[in-house]
Amino acid sequence: MKELTLKYGCNPNQTPSRIFMAEGELPITVLCGRPGYINFLDAFNAWQLVKELKEATGLAAATSFKHVSPTSAALGRPLPERLQKACFVDDLPGVNDSPLACAYARARGTDRMCSFGDFIALSDECDETTARLIAREVSDGVIAPGYSPAALEILRGKRKGNYNIIQIDPAYTPDPVERKQVFGITFEQGRNDCKIDSSLLQKVVTKNQALTPDMQRDLVVALITLKYTQSNSVCFAVDGQAIGVGAGQQSRIHCTRLAGGKADTWHLRQTDKVLNLPFLPTLKRADRDNVIDGYINQNEEDVCAEGVWQRYFTERPQPFTKEEQAACLAAVTGVALGSDAFFPFGDNIERAHRSGVVAVAQPGGSIRDDDVIACCDKYNMVMAFTGLRLFHH
Repeated sequence: MKELTLKYGCNPNQTPSRIFMAEGELPITVLCGRPGYINFLDAFNAWQLVKELKEATGLAAATSFKHVSPTSAALGRPLPERLQKACFVDDLPGVNDSPLACAYARARGTDRMCSFGDFIALSDECDETTARLIAREVSDGVIAPGYSPAALEILRGKRKGNYNIIQIDPAYTPDPVERKQVFGITFEQGRNDCKIDSSLLQKVVTKNQALTPDMQRDLVVALITLKYTQSNSVCFAVDGQAIGVGAGQQSRIHCTRLAGGKADTWHLRQTDKVLNLPFLPTLKRADRDNVIDGYINQNEEDVCAEGVWQRYFTERPQPFTKEEQAACLAAVTGVALGSDAFFPFGDNIERAHRSGVVAVAQPGGSIRDDDVIACCDKYNMVMAFTGLRLFHH
């Protein structure tokens, strides 16, 4: 298959629309559904991310994509009991027996609000456990190098048989030069084929030089995630999992605040106060996600208010006060932070410290590098300069 006609482009008024190869055949097979323009943008960026994570770590990897940026990406590490409950997979038998299912449970469970209607990428053949996990979430589609017969049968039953299932040739290598058009003008550049692994982290510039293997793993996860995140971008990671992604912000500090806020929410979702919320048994999964976010962040609606809590809970929960949250977050540590470009001010490090960051990777090269290093030293953080910018547009 050399080309595939699409229903429309980014919006219904943008026709005609297609994906095609100038030379050779498309490296994909659509096994079910009818993926659209944005679906394929998500799928191809997401596939590159998980492929590189697998190559860099040797572990199964998964990502949850929305609007051409990852909400999270994760490695297939076993889920502790508390994290299983926070990710809503504690009722799924054998989840820890499948590294791929663990990877997707982590990726989907990080920022469940943003992952609503996601596009999924899996580094390995989709197995039955992973398919069962995907089947019960609101999702637009999945791309993987293969599917077991049982997994394919499960996924084909999703969305009344219209779920988008794409199989990609894992041996496919793209042309080293890439092109795109904007306003009728063609842009051309070399593909960003830089290899991200622990060798990028050798230039440690802080007094603290102790960059542990776990820190290196998490920084690699953060950097590979950033490589496929709309810039400016910052990523918090821990335990082989991106726990907060700040994408597409014009200011670096806004990236850090956004990602840090998401990382904080991820930690708070694992507290007893949230895990033991008395939800109505009839409440749908997506509604639970929204209520948990409202309970923690106290945004649009006070879910504990009289006349409101009755819609969500069997009994009125006690509010999660800012003082209680601050006490929980004060105990958080061991978090890694990656940035797709240099930090121009120490305010980013100050904000990172509030979310338990102990290790940082960034390109370096700011005229204020000394100030940023000094701020890291103040908190005994370890920071590596990669010398590699990771802008993605």
